[in-house]
Amino acid sequence: MSRLPIRKTYKLYIGGEFPRSESGRTYEAEGANVARGSRKDLRDAVRAARGAFPKWAALTAYNRGQVIYRIAEMLEARRAEFADLCSGPKEVDRSIDRLVWYAGWADKLAQVLGSSNPVAGPYFNFTVPEPTGVVGILAPEEPALAGLVSRLAPAIVGGNAAVVVASEGSPLAAVELAEVLATSDVPGGVVNLLTGRREELAPVLAGHMDVNALDLAGADGEVEELERLAADNVKRVVRGAPDEQSPWEVAAFLELKTVWHPIGV
Repeated sequence: MSRLPIRKTYKLYIGGEFPRSESGRTYEAEGANVARGSRKDLRDAVRAARGAFPKWAALTAYNRGQVIYRIAEMLEARRAEFADLCSGPKEVDRSIDRLVWYAGWADKLAQVLGSSNPVAGPYFNFTVPEPTGVVGILAPEEPALAGLVSRLAPAIVGGNAAVVVASEGSPLAAVELAEVLATSDVPGGVVNLLTGRREELAPVLAGHMDVNALDLAGADGEVEELERLAADNVKRVVRGAPDEQSPWEVAAFLELKTVWHPIGV
């Protein structure tokens, strides 16, 4: 007897859970019906990121590196599946290797980006990197998986929480990556992924007063308007490369804090 195939329902990923859009809307992409996130969904995602940020930032850098390495392990286990959702095995391998690379940087950022500063007085003076807070990311349209990983990994390795608007035309890699995140060790709310119309979600993300930094790697002609919206609460605006890896990509989402301490007291 023949049976009907069970089609997958593609949802959002907010606060470690998979809700449908509160609007109930979907749109068609890559031959599937994908959740069309709303303004309220995005606000919920920012709230979840803000709640998760303190605990994630308080982890040791070594522990954050372990968590990100675990994402790479889980992605490796589903390598063949992800190859069908993007340009092929090479893009998946590049994404896995990039996660491992950033995981290795987690406990080295303070040494490379920080410093011990000479001062004329009986003081120690240190500059140390600290996370910015909640980072909003407009993921590149292409490459759908490697572009998303290239922007997400440097944002979270330094202790930030993230709200990501996935590729509008190729969202399935992001939705499947959300399942990888949910089954790895990433605490709920550290990464939140929304699918939907970029023109609807991007201005809300850029103008949200509880978002501290904005990555416009996936922005197109709307960059100037998004920067204007981001200026209302002096967000840090980053125009990241769609498919790049560098410790300076991490530095873009960190604040350098200088601490003075008296000697011998």
